[in-house]
Amino acid sequence: MKCFTRNMGILLLVFTLLPAGSWAAARFEGGARVGYNGGMGWQVTGRISEFAQGFPFHFRVNLGASYFDPGKASEARKIFINNNQGGTVEEHGRTFGMGLDFLYPRHFLGMSESYLFVGVRYASFRGNFKFIGDNEDFDITSTHWGLGFGAEGRFPIGNKMKFSLMVGMDYFFPSTLYGHDTSYSPDGEAINPREDYTYRDADRAVNQPGLEFKFMAGIFYRLGK
Repeated sequence: MKCFTRNMGILLLVFTLLPAGSWAAARFEGGARVGYNGGMGWQVTGRISEFAQGFPFHFRVNLGASYFDPGKASEARKIFINNNQGGTVEEHGRTFGMGLDFLYPRHFLGMSESYLFVGVRYASFRGNFKFIGDNEDFDITSTHWGLGFGAEGRFPIGNKMKFSLMVGMDYFFPSTLYGHDTSYSPDGEAINPREDYTYRDADRAVNQPGLEFKFMAGIFYRLGK
């Protein structure tokens, strides 16, 4: 998280140091989208373009969250907590994510405004498993860096407003899973592992970010000119 925030700060500093003429020519846009993103979720985004003459790419920052089934509750309990059984299972999973995209205008499927994009991703996962009536309530967490790509089409609604459809795919690199006083890492290291369980077992039990598909729709508004 700190590394991503630092990179965002550097990018904002670069934009701040751009000549006044660049800011005058630049276009800014903000908006929001909803849909499937590894689970049902939402995003808010901000985009800047035309800030440098002849530069073909647009920059976009995304912030959002997705909600989904966090995994197999009974397996997660055995791998991270204990072998007890019982209780009514209640579980919730969510991922909070941030991303930076580079968009390249490219016309396809006859659309007047469309883009290909590629970018970096950061995701924070939390799965909560609760066994009601058996006094067991625990979280499993992980954080991940990743890469994403996809395509987006825009359709005018008015002078400054547009409707957007976006499809894409993100890949998040494996990362350490933490739960209670136990953790399992992709390199084989583990802290307080239960029995002879490994990272592979933990990864199978928990739906942490991996290869994630997305299909989202949104409304965007151009700020200024």
